[in-house]
This record gives sequence, structure tokens and C-alpha cells, in this order.
Amino acid sequence: MIYLIIFFTICFFILAWRRLDWALMFLIAALPSYLIRFNFFGLPSTLLEAMIWAVFLAWFLKNRGHIIENCKLKIGHLLKIENSKLKIDNRYPFDWEIVLWLILALMAAGMSGFSAASLGIWKAYFFEPALLFIVIINTNQTNRERTERNYLSLEKILWPLAISALAVSLLAIYQKFTGQYIDNPVWAAASIRRVVSFFGYPNAVGLYLAPMVLVMTGWLCGTAKNFQFSIFNFQSIFNVKIFKPALITSVVILSVLSVYFARSKGALIGVTAGLVMFGLLAGRKIRWTTIIVLIVASLAVAAYQPARDLAMRNVKMTNLSGQIRKAGWSDTWRMLKDGKLLTGAGLANFQKTVASYHTEGIFYKDPSDPGAQRKLVFNEAYRTAHWQPLEIFLYPHNILLNFWSEIGLAGVLLFIWIILKYFGLGISTLVIAAPEPQSRNMNETKIWIPGQARNDRKEWKFFNIGLICAMVVILVHGLVDVPYFKNDLAVMFWLYVAMMSLVNLETKYGIANRRKNIV
Repeated sequence: MIYLIIFFTICFFILAWRRLDWALMFLIAALPSYLIRFNFFGLPSTLLEAMIWAVFLAWFLKNRGHIIENCKLKIGHLLKIENSKLKIDNRYPFDWEIVLWLILALMAAGMSGFSAASLGIWKAYFFEPALLFIVIINTNQTNRERTERNYLSLEKILWPLAISALAVSLLAIYQKFTGQYIDNPVWAAASIRRVVSFFGYPNAVGLYLAPMVLVMTGWLCGTAKNFQFSIFNFQSIFNVKIFKPALITSVVILSVLSVYFARSKGALIGVTAGLVMFGLLAGRKIRWTTIIVLIVASLAVAAYQPARDLAMRNVKMTNLSGQIRKAGWSDTWRMLKDGKLLTGAGLANFQKTVASYHTEGIFYKDPSDPGAQRKLVFNEAYRTAHWQPLEIFLYPHNILLNFWSEIGLAGVLLFIWIILKYFGLGISTLVIAAPEPQSRNMNETKIWIPGQARNDRKEWKFFNIGLICAMVVILVHGLVDVPYFKNDLAVMFWLYVAMMSLVNLETKYGIANRRKNIV
């Protein structure tokens, strides 16, 4: 097996050397390849990590002269060394955040004694996603010549994501109707079947696909805005461009179905929250439509008692999964308060550290039974039937507690800052590209979309909103799950950050160039 991995990595490096954009597209489409695991000098590694190193080394070696010169320029700027021949470029997106992110994670690995597990997590969840972020930002070359062969447009990122989501969804739907390739017999049972796709457990399907639903929705809305179709125009019917919106629509529908078949309630709630936010940001008409739908849906849920009870159980987390989550959060908080508020438990050290604070089990209180508490006190058989043993999970299953327990309080605060900056970039980009009040011609607000010709402002607007709402999905789902500490999810998080950075940079360049031409 190891020889096949070495051979594949060498071939992939050659591809990255010759066509870096193709290699990056293959890597993005193959994010689930982290499931192919091996050890490299004692450290756990995956095929996904090998591909990240291949593309980074290919990019670095081909551009080492420019990179070294640019590093000298940055160091000289920091040391206040004046050189009239050198000109400082624009700030690198998330520059100091990434450096501090890596330092804090490395310190957290030190808290765990720099064990193989902690270094493996630092490498896979922090360092390598940062390497890929750097390559994507530089390969896009926002302010450089766009005819270069290895130029990575945003569409070259979106198509691989769509292909990946389609592959994951098709396998999940096949599992739903056949029950095959689901190793857990409980999940495979027809009555309560939960699909797992490539990943091995159902929630991973929701964690992977749910944010992509909003990214693809934004891309679809922008594409459909400029697409003209007529049943009386046979040329448009047979136009190849019709397959683009059709394929994106298929990806969105199949992804939502897969999340539903996985029975990932957190992901479904996240997608719902993301779609609501999308509707509120998409425009005046869509905003009012969204508000009306929300009001009608709220009234319908309030009027229908079973729906109201179900909603309250999920909001208050009084169902079984909610009670299990809250017990785990309580254990984590007791551990953190006991001298680890600042440092956390350290990378890959949560299970070991929280073990002495672990609650062995809980008595499940049925929210539909008003006499549950009394029965738990006086009915021995009822207590026995409602006893739920608890395992120690890898993470607390809450996005803030996940980071707090792994990389400490400073890591949590830095993560919050990154999220706020991400949203700030999205909102500021919307403001930057808004029509100028003094402009008489709305066509003057057209800007340069990455990887495309000049397009209507609304096409770009929807994609930017899709990126904003994808992060909303991650945060909402992250209230009850682990949307970062997994190889593909960590890479995908920084992929979204990279796309948001590129959209913001591209908008600034497009607006600046447009104004310059007008003047």
C-alpha cells in the first residue's frame, strides 16, 4: 500500500509542477481522500495531506525567487528599512491571524508533550490547511496577468467542490435505498436508516455537505440570473450552458437529500438558518418573501402542537441527543475550570484530561412524559430502562468548547476574530460593489468576477452571500457538533476563507480599475 501511495504522490507532484491549477482542482474534488491513511516517520498521515504537500512544494520551488524577494521586502518593511526600488504589495489576507493560529496550535501540542497524535493534528488541522490557503491565494494572482496557464479562478474551485458533493451525495442516496456499505447494523436498519457515504458515520455527511449547499446556492443564483432560456428558442434549449445551472441545481438538491437521509438534525437546522440568512441578504423582494415565509411557518408551528413540541425539544435540547450533549458540555466546563481555562487540555489530549470529570451516564428524561422526574425517583424499573451510559467523545461537540479544550482561551478568541473578519470581508465587499449614487448608468457597477469575463453585479452578489451563509451553517451546526477538527473540514474551512478573501480582493481591484478608467 505504501508503495502505491508513494507512486501516486510522485505522479501528483509532476502534475502539480506542470499544471498547478489542475492539481489543485483534483485535490479539492478529492477531499475525502483523507480516509486513506498511513504513517510517515511515525506521524499519522493521509493521502490528502500528501497532495497538499505536493502542490505546496511545486508552487514554492517554481516561485522560490519571487517568494524569497517578497519575504525580504516584508522583513525590510517591518524593520523600517527604506528602499525606493521596492514597493509594498497589499496586505496578505489573514496574515497575522494564520501565524498566530499556528503558534497557538503548536503551543497546544506542547501542552500534550509533543506527542505523535498532537503533532499529527497540528500538521493536519492547522499547518497543512494554511499551506493550501497560501497556494490558492497566490495561484489566483488577483492583480496579475490572467492568461497564465496555472491561474486558479474561483470557478476552478467551485467545479471540484460540486463534483465532490455530487459523489458524496450519490453514494449516500444509493445507501439509503439499498442499505449497502453501511457497516453499523443499527444505521443500516431499514426503519431508521442513516446514510454515511464515504465517511463511516452519519453526521460527517451533514458536516461536509451542509455548508456546500449554501455555496452552491449562491453560485446557482448568480448563474441563473444571467441565463436566458425560452421554450420557443431551440438554440437555447440545446445550448451547452444549460447544463451548468442544471448540474448545480442537482448538486444542491442531492446534497440536501443526503443530509436529510443522514438524519443530521444539526446540519438540517444549519442549512435552514443559512437559507433564511441568504433570503434576508439577497435583495428587497426576496427579503420580504423570506420574512413572510418565516412568519407563516412560525404561526403554523405554533398552531400545530406536535410540530411545536418537536421544535421546543430541539431548541431546549431536551431530547436524548441534547441531554447527552449537555452532559458532555458540563464535563468539559468542569475540566476547564479546574486550572485549564487559559491553556485547555492540549491537542489530542481532551479524552485523557476529561476522563476524571466524566459523567458515567444520565437518566434520560422523556420530555413528552410530565411524570418522568417522579418515575425516575420512585420507579426502579423506569430508572433502569432510562439509564443512558455516556462515552467520552474526542471533542465536546460545541464549536467554542472544541477550540477552548484544544488550543485554549486565546485560540477561542482568535477563532472568533477570524469569523468576525470573514463576515466583515463579506459585508464590506457588498458595500464596495454597491452602485455609486452619482452613477447614471447601472452598467457602470459591473466588476471583474474571478475567472470570468465582466458580469452583472448581481451574479457576484449572490455568490458572496452564499459564502457568508456557508459560515452561518458551520456556526449553527457547530453548536452541537465538531465542524473543524477533521481533515477535510479543516481544509474546507480555510478554503471558504480563501474564497472570501479572493472575492474581496477582486472586488477592490475591479472597483479601483473601473474608477481609474472613468477618470
